[in-house]
Amino acid sequence: MYSKIVTADEAVALIKDQDTICCNGFVQTAYPDAVIHALERRFLETGSPRNLTLIGAAGQSDGKTRGTNCLGHEGLLRRFVSGNFGRAPNIVKLAKENKIYAYNLPQGVICQLYRTRAAGKPGFFSKIGLHTFVDPRLEGGRVNDVTTKDIVKLVEIDGEEWLFYKGTSVDVAIIRGTTADPNGNITMEKEALTLDNLAQAMAAKNSNGIVIAQVERIAEPGSLRSHEVRVPGILVDCIVVADKPEEHMMNCGVQYDPALAGRLRIPLDNIAPIPLDERKIMARRCAFELPPNGIVNLGVGVPEGVASVANEEKITKYITLTSEAGTIGGVLCNGTSFGAGYNVDAVLDQNQMFDFYDGGGLDMACLGMAEVDERGNVNVSRFGDRIIGCGGFINISQNARSMIFTGTFTAGGLEIAVRDGQLKILKEGRSHKFVKAVKQVTFSGDYAVERKQPVYFVTERCVFRRGKRGLVLTEVAPGIDIERDILAHMDFQPIVRDPVTMDPRIFREVPMNLEANLLNLDLPDRISYDAVRNILFINLEGLYMRVSEDVETLRGLLVKHCEAIGKRVGVFINYDSFRINENIYDDYAEMDRYMLEHHYTTITRYATSAFMRMKLDQALSERNIAPHIFERKDEAKAFLASNQTPLTP
Repeated sequence: MYSKIVTADEAVALIKDQDTICCNGFVQTAYPDAVIHALERRFLETGSPRNLTLIGAAGQSDGKTRGTNCLGHEGLLRRFVSGNFGRAPNIVKLAKENKIYAYNLPQGVICQLYRTRAAGKPGFFSKIGLHTFVDPRLEGGRVNDVTTKDIVKLVEIDGEEWLFYKGTSVDVAIIRGTTADPNGNITMEKEALTLDNLAQAMAAKNSNGIVIAQVERIAEPGSLRSHEVRVPGILVDCIVVADKPEEHMMNCGVQYDPALAGRLRIPLDNIAPIPLDERKIMARRCAFELPPNGIVNLGVGVPEGVASVANEEKITKYITLTSEAGTIGGVLCNGTSFGAGYNVDAVLDQNQMFDFYDGGGLDMACLGMAEVDERGNVNVSRFGDRIIGCGGFINISQNARSMIFTGTFTAGGLEIAVRDGQLKILKEGRSHKFVKAVKQVTFSGDYAVERKQPVYFVTERCVFRRGKRGLVLTEVAPGIDIERDILAHMDFQPIVRDPVTMDPRIFREVPMNLEANLLNLDLPDRISYDAVRNILFINLEGLYMRVSEDVETLRGLLVKHCEAIGKRVGVFINYDSFRINENIYDDYAEMDRYMLEHHYTTITRYATSAFMRMKLDQALSERNIAPHIFERKDEAKAFLASNQTPLTP
């Protein structure tokens, strides 16, 4: 047997002109820098290899001297296919100057294309990207003028639209692990993430290509535990030991942290709360949407603060936070360690995590927003000549059961203050974020409505939701004037319909006691019975039902009360400031149908919110349940007193 252990220079000498290469890494984590630098060095010294195609799922660069940005040389690259462009300015410059062909595809799609090629398939079908700039009816993911060939096709199967993503052969996979034995078996015990190492290696091997693995150390043959081998030696051709510690850092800011590698768990009580600024205001408001026992993805930037708020409010035990890089549970990291986490429950390969996301596994996602238009379209991927890329944004946002976008209302110099529970705008931002039409569609508001996906937009001063006809202003921060502070800084007129005040606890220094809201702990106290009039009073004022389990909890309490009463009862419900996630209206209406069939005589409701009356009327009428929803309490009471005829479910 020949030795697979070679120098970085010897490994990259095997790369030929016009090869297609893929490289491991996620944002600022797990670069095989020794190999990347050797490839750059070879090109600068010899002018070879030339005209390479580089494929990368995430932004595998620090934007400077580390990661794939080092490969941004004219002549070295011919084509770039990536989920993220913003972290590789050298490559972006080539794309903007039309010196390379360039495609921006969803991060999850690229991860899955590795696996597709490994299985010898020509590509795969997905709904990810429909009605976004990836859709060939818009831009087809093409980044510049010189790129004209479509690699994404729109197809129809059994009357449904799908996108077909064409696969490609992989000539060279550059992966990374911690330890290798001379046979090429790779373990990853000191890595924060496993990413797509295995899928990339299989894709290259089954394309008759080569696999170069960068590691930190070599072990004796047969000494690695089989269950810890993440890439088997049958797939690996070259092993490169990184000579310099800086070329094998865990991420750009951390040489090695055993807690990030899952080698130990750390106490979380000492994580300091973030200050009460605009970022915390938005994170707190988003935290009210967290579904109990739900699975959640938090994006980079403002959404990272939601994890901090959840930790401060002691509710992390009731939710499971995940990152698209593969981490499940624990507390997600930010900064250079973004994508990793402390005290996580598991780490999946990146492509497997996107399988879960694409299939609808997320109960909620919270992502940033740079531009929003009157249709509820969101742009985070391109601004004029700035090419950022979509990353995992499209995969995550398109299939989450509930979608929250968050960011400051304006950008560029915004200054705010919180005084006595009131929000004050000290200096307005220079740029509007709420525009007539976004420059690029990274998320389609119309498509979300078509799929009945609840979508909210949370800023420091107000909250919008995507209604059927556009954005609806639903909440306003205390101290904010709608005309002066909101409408005057939008390029379109939203629908303004009885907005309520944002929860005042958001604007106070002390913790919000969010656990009580998350678990609806006061629900039993909201139900009372008047034996004289045989009326069950249900006070849902201010309650928020997030998931179907909330409905089941309420149903169980109501059944218990009615069985104890021993006869059918009239019911009076207060829906003032009541909120219900749009995707569980059907569950709620079904509960009413069941209770009418078994325990109620009639239900009388009142809600001052016209929107709530409309939504309840629609959900109940579809089940042939007479809504009887009144705007005022006295009207509802009068109806209840005069109506003794049971409703027919």
